[in-house]
Amino acid sequence: MSPEKMVHMANQIATFFKTQPGTDQAERIAGHLRDFWEPRMRQQLLDHIRAGGEGLDALVIGAAQRL
Repeated sequence: MSPEKMVHMANQIATFFKTQPGTDQAERIAGHLRDFWEPRMRQQLLDHIRAGGEGLDALVIGAAQRL
């Protein structure tokens, strides 16, 4: 998938979880990524973060650290 689409999708997930109560949003995003993103997508996300993570919400980066 294109990096732009992956960033957009990841940020949409973060936007949703920001609206949910609690303080464990990063862990819940990580759970969503584990449950619904295939391994290639998760690897692409991690690679993008290693390359600087341009465009990613900070919650997504925090969630990726939990993968």
